[in-house]
Amino acid sequence: MPNRTILGLAFALYIAQAAIALASPQTAALCDRAALRAALSHDVPIDVLRAITRVETGRTLDGQFAPWPWAINVEGRGFWFKSEVEAKSYVFNIFKAGKRSFDIGCFQINYRWHGKAFRSIDAMFDPQENADYAARFLKDLYAELGSWTAAAGAYHSRTPDLAAAYSGRFRKMRAELKGDPENRSGSKRSSLGRCGTADPDACWQPCTKHAWVFSSHKWRSRRFYLVQLGAHRAQN
Repeated sequence: MPNRTILGLAFALYIAQAAIALASPQTAALCDRAALRAALSHDVPIDVLRAITRVETGRTLDGQFAPWPWAINVEGRGFWFKSEVEAKSYVFNIFKAGKRSFDIGCFQINYRWHGKAFRSIDAMFDPQENADYAARFLKDLYAELGSWTAAAGAYHSRTPDLAAAYSGRFRKMRAELKGDPENRSGSKRSSLGRCGTADPDACWQPCTKHAWVFSSHKWRSRRFYLVQLGAHRAQN
């Protein structure tokens, strides 16, 4: 009987591990699927969003570097949780303890500076809501700064040296994704600019005429500003 119990427990552990291994790639894909929908909805290059989510939450999984939706960063310390439940439980505990500056989800949206844009912390964890906000914020920064590389740096920080370091990581990641077929799904601007140049930022102009309100700094600024995105898209 004891042997049967041990064998039963061992088999149950094996099944659980196999289930986790199967679920992990599917979980990692949540960020890319959300990024694709956000790219289409907000007219942001898909490779920009895929690069950002990897710089923010990427880790090696089954030999591939992939983003992770249940990632949390608290004052510079990163955590990758196996499940949404574990991640939310951790945030609940630190929130109860008084923490307010922490980053959530696929695009590591900071609660202190951007939390009011969401219905709840639960909503911030939703990969699609997380990606949609990141896309709108990046598009706003692009309208201000004129390139996706500069927008990526400002997404992280307005401090020049921090922004520059982040921009370098973003540029490298975007270049690595250049040949990925996923970057050609739903975006003309993924690998080349609209003019067909090697510069992915070339010739692209935002076409949305709506006004968006975002925080002017991902980390430190409480000031909100209004940007009217009135430029029209360059015609082919």
